[in-house]
Amino acid sequence: MKIVCDRAALLDALAMAASVVPNRSPAPVMLCLKLTAADGVLSIQATDGELGLTIHVSSVQVDQPGEALLPADKLTQITRACDDSTLSISTERNVTTIKGEHATFRVFGYEPREFPGVRDAKDAGTEFEVAAGTLRRLIHRTAFATSVDNSRYAIAGTLLERKGRKLRMVATDGRRLAVAKGDCSAPADGDSTCIVPAKSLSVLNRLLDDPDASVTVSRDRNRLSIQVGETATLVSSLVEGTFPPFEDVIPKDHDKRATFDTGEFAAAIRRAALLTSEESKGVRLAFGPGMLRLSSRVPEMGEADIDLPIAKYEGDPIEIGFNPVFITDVLKIADVPEVIVELKSPNKPGVVRLGQDFVYVVMPVNVG
Repeated sequence: MKIVCDRAALLDALAMAASVVPNRSPAPVMLCLKLTAADGVLSIQATDGELGLTIHVSSVQVDQPGEALLPADKLTQITRACDDSTLSISTERNVTTIKGEHATFRVFGYEPREFPGVRDAKDAGTEFEVAAGTLRRLIHRTAFATSVDNSRYAIAGTLLERKGRKLRMVATDGRRLAVAKGDCSAPADGDSTCIVPAKSLSVLNRLLDDPDASVTVSRDRNRLSIQVGETATLVSSLVEGTFPPFEDVIPKDHDKRATFDTGEFAAAIRRAALLTSEESKGVRLAFGPGMLRLSSRVPEMGEADIDLPIAKYEGDPIEIGFNPVFITDVLKIADVPEVIVELKSPNKPGVVRLGQDFVYVVMPVNVG
């Protein structure tokens, strides 16, 4: 293999591919990236056994087609350390030479045939197509609520559901629930559902930097293949198990409703959270006509009272406690000017709505 490539484009692709590589493995080839140069394109492959990624770099001059299998960390570090606009890379007998204007590196690699490769979704049929911007918004609005408790396997991923031309993504950790909706184009009517691992969505989210790119999602029984434009393909195993019946968790009988300016509400929650602790995580929210009072207290530290005008309030006064982290998390991803909070009673879940396409359910806490 012998190529000349744009260093910045190569570094971006290497950093993306390296995010798939496991931190450790008894098999050295699993810690490597496979480079394949042909027809004016450099393809970079990475896998951790469950997730595979192929990235295509087009800003490449291919003088001699070929392959190389190199340690991901060293290849990325060398490319980052060089300050040249282009790099020449050549491989002979598993020794790869990387040249800049003032530096030359020789890296010992492995036989490319030893790389396990990116497992294909062999019998995958197209599920739907969607704009990258739409899919990224759905991921952004749900991934933060995914469980980090690996013992609860089915909720250690995000539910991806299609009904006709409607998409829905759902995530929960048992104490909160995020549901986001969007539109897609599908080759046929019908429903489909799967649970996508958190790591796969994290990598996918980084690939969706062009909001206008077309994303094609295909699936066989236990694998998902996602083609992002002409630049990347991600193939992921799916989480086995059944996602909880989340629709039963979303309250439908709230009789108290408050409307806030998103930025002002977020600032008030952050201030009240300043006087909370690991032992005293709750913030009390006292809703009433025209005003919300937020209060927090840590016996050995102090207490806080924050007043926030309510743009609009419907219903009787109510006091309820929430973990402020769960509220600030949802307000961080809010991309609308107003947020709506719906409540029923102090011991029932509250609901946060951002427009018509997002609902967030959060369990209350006891604040004494």
